Amino acid sequence: MQPLLIDEHPLAKDGQGRLKCRVGTVFPDQNVIVTIPGIHATQRMAYLDLLDQQRKEAGLPALTRAERSELWENAVDLIMEGNIIQIRPDPQRMDLAFAGDEVLQRLPISKRQIRFLNVLNQQVREAIKRRGECWRITRLPSSINEMEYMILNSKIAVGGLEMYYYNRSSGTRYLTCQEFCRLDRLDDWQLRKHLLEIQDLSNRLNSIGNLEVDFFQAEPSFREELQTCDFRALSVTELRQDYRRLRHRFREAVIAPFRSDNMSNDQWRCRMYASLLPGSEDLINEEELLGLSSEFFMQIQWLPGARIEESESIFDPALDDPSEAPSAEVEFNEQISRSLAHNLLREYGVLEYVNIGCVVQRLSHRPPSTGRRGVYLIEMKLSDSGEELLKFVRMQKWGVAERLDDGKDLLQAILETEEYIDYVLDRRLGCRQLGMNLPPRMKVRKLREFYQGRNAKYQGVRIWTPYFERDYTHGMATDKIPPARFENESFALRFAHVLGHAAAPNIIVGRWSTRNRVVFDDGDEILIEDQDGMPEAIVVADITGAFGNYRNDLATIAAAHAAPVHRISSRVTDPLGFREIYIGALVDHYRHLRDEYQRQRQAFDSLFRSQPVDEGGNMAFRWEQVLRRLDSTPPEQIEQAVRAAVKQTAG
Repeated sequence: MQPLLIDEHPLAKDGQGRLKCRVGTVFPDQNVIVTIPGIHATQRMAYLDLLDQQRKEAGLPALTRAERSELWENAVDLIMEGNIIQIRPDPQRMDLAFAGDEVLQRLPISKRQIRFLNVLNQQVREAIKRRGECWRITRLPSSINEMEYMILNSKIAVGGLEMYYYNRSSGTRYLTCQEFCRLDRLDDWQLRKHLLEIQDLSNRLNSIGNLEVDFFQAEPSFREELQTCDFRALSVTELRQDYRRLRHRFREAVIAPFRSDNMSNDQWRCRMYASLLPGSEDLINEEELLGLSSEFFMQIQWLPGARIEESESIFDPALDDPSEAPSAEVEFNEQISRSLAHNLLREYGVLEYVNIGCVVQRLSHRPPSTGRRGVYLIEMKLSDSGEELLKFVRMQKWGVAERLDDGKDLLQAILETEEYIDYVLDRRLGCRQLGMNLPPRMKVRKLREFYQGRNAKYQGVRIWTPYFERDYTHGMATDKIPPARFENESFALRFAHVLGHAAAPNIIVGRWSTRNRVVFDDGDEILIEDQDGMPEAIVVADITGAFGNYRNDLATIAAAHAAPVHRISSRVTDPLGFREIYIGALVDHYRHLRDEYQRQRQAFDSLFRSQPVDEGGNMAFRWEQVLRRLDSTPPEQIEQAVRAAVKQTAG
């Protein structure tokens, strides 16, 4: 049954296309939504007064204080923005938030248009992810443009001008010095009305215990002084005099950068953005929330997933909702999400929920290259053991679709794709054999798609697209370690050792990009820390470029590995010590790996002997070249090349 609307539909627009009301209140038990202009408190009061009026007309007694309190507490706050209704949940009453969600879904709108706030609150996230609905948490901005858009769209009115910046999570409206000063242009009646509104709301707490209105970056004394004014009793002349005095006091109560609303002023923009986020007690980083490193913070676009109820697999109905079609890019990612979830449900069977997210930006510093680059995170829970799993998925760069796009026939595209899978797995085996520290397991899986590329002959043909799935590596990318960490000398020197250790196999396997540069320390190397937060090891999460350079001499490749010394030396307290430890660890590990090859030559030489050698560059041929180069390059030559490069970059 559709809910009873008291006033307008939550997303009703005026003639200019603006929302008629920016806040709403839903009473789940009564199946009622209130959108009367005002604040959440006045909407609650209006509904309770309406109930009393209805009871009076029916000859019933008025609501008792206890009944009014219960109705008041069992309401859910809504905030409307654009085409989205956002639920502001009480972390302690997620059942109430979900009940309100069910009421909203009875409206003639798409589920995609209903989202949850309090993105950084762990209790909120936990409750939503158990439903397989992480995609419904309102994302925070991840770029300056998105920050500016969020600030501009936070402007809201209560009973008059749209002059407040609204924190959707805390419910506090911020009045800036500039907006307060602009009241001077109002007529006498409007000025009195707005001053009374500001005075009333700045002395009132909302339903979750926060100020309804606060003064942006102003000293508390300004609020206290404003509360002493009797705006109702003042004559017009006195009203104007008091307002001008308060306007001067507001300017005195804030420092210069906050006297005008200047989006191009970094200090004003960043401080306003921070004011519109949840309170500091809720600000916990993504590592604490999901076990992800900080580089993923706000870089994940969660997609509709699935959950299990009474042994039944339930895909999120938003996947099949035609009423709010997503963009082509989002729709493409949602198709992948459904296929990934389908594979997981078939394999595990005993899942409680599955959340799938797309990494929206490249996390490495390498420029984008051709081929497919989709990266996804899977968060799921096994219902039989209660174990939570975090998986990392990377689509195969060159699959059937990409080869069909190149004009190849279907059979050739399939065969070449299978060969490329073997090549990727062989590279991984070779890297591990030569001492590279890799994630312990990686699986190759496939998802079903329908080809929609440039090859007209195969339009709509079903194809199978490979992807690689591994456990998420908990740690921090070496190129994204905060500079302040290197001020700790013990941390810096231990980091120099593990980074140098990781550089040795990287040199041997010749990780090289298509742009003719070494691939190292640019997002794939993950630092693992011990229980004291000190560097323990480095895991190479992705071996992009491995065996890419199998022709150049090792000294040339080794010299390129001086770059991390140049990047980090300026940040450490002992740059000479950092350099020496890095070079020492690199050379020592290189010597060990070379000795290991010469001691177990037959085991290494025969690793890919089952394959024919193709001088065009198959894995068997590259392996032969890499081992021959390793055998002929002594550690002293590697050390000399790195030292010379370090000296050159140091100037």
